[in-house]
Amino acid sequence: MLRHGLLWLSERRGVYNFVRRNRLAWRMASRFVAGEAVEDAVQVALNLRTRDIGATVDFLGESVAAPPAALAARDKYLAILDQLHTENLEVNVSVKLTQMGFDIDENLCASNVCAIATRAKEHGGFVRIDMESSEYTQRTLDLYRTRVAPQFGNCVGVVIQSALRRSADDIQQLIDEGVRVRLCKGAYLEPQDVAFPKKADVDANFVALMERLLLKGNHPAIATHDERIIRHAQHFASQHGIAADRFEFQMLYGVRRDLQQQLRAGGAGVRVYIPFGSQWYPYLMRRLAERPSNVAFMVGNIMREMWPRS
Repeated sequence: MLRHGLLWLSERRGVYNFVRRNRLAWRMASRFVAGEAVEDAVQVALNLRTRDIGATVDFLGESVAAPPAALAARDKYLAILDQLHTENLEVNVSVKLTQMGFDIDENLCASNVCAIATRAKEHGGFVRIDMESSEYTQRTLDLYRTRVAPQFGNCVGVVIQSALRRSADDIQQLIDEGVRVRLCKGAYLEPQDVAFPKKADVDANFVALMERLLLKGNHPAIATHDERIIRHAQHFASQHGIAADRFEFQMLYGVRRDLQQQLRAGGAGVRVYIPFGSQWYPYLMRRLAERPSNVAFMVGNIMREMWPRS
């Protein structure tokens, strides 16, 4: 019930407009969001580099309604890519197609994504096309296959969500095509005929898809904070002679920092997803919905900051 409520709130524009002006809400968000400026995200990436942890940067925003907003988002990504390169950081970003104009004009969207991929390729970098709700799944894969992959190949990858019933078929086709895949659980409210309603089924599907990617995928990214699944991945890789440099774990900024460091110290590849920008409210709500325990954790931290013990 709490998860559904948080996801519902993530889509309420009126709530967002109120929350964005609230200092307390930003205190909550700042655990998961680097800041609102490019420099904030780059600083986090620099800090992660000192711990030998990689980064992928996400400029928050989705579902833009006019071409100028899509072009502005494209230009922001070009600035991010240049700044990462200037700082001698690994150039790696994550992009949402609806932020690039997917709902306005697919040609506009493809042009924007290709501009970002071109700049990333010039810098020896990588672009991940994030997956949004299920209504975009097929369209996203179609645009990737027809407009992006022919030009950029391994410089661009996609995301598959284990919550969706269709993902087993998608994973197999992407493996056959040699596409770089990030596997995550998914953080959108979906109808039951499209997605597994029970967390146990989402987790079981994640493990099954993960094993297939580990065996035959092209440097898969295992995006989870579930320690049980992470240990299973490591054990499975060891059993099948899969070297640690053939895959990586990906985690969200502000979540399980202890586990990130523990994995890296053990030789695993780790990358942190760094979101930044003013459109942080929907992102925050989805993160809280994924792990409702975060609500109590963050409220407790804020209370301690506001009313410290004497």
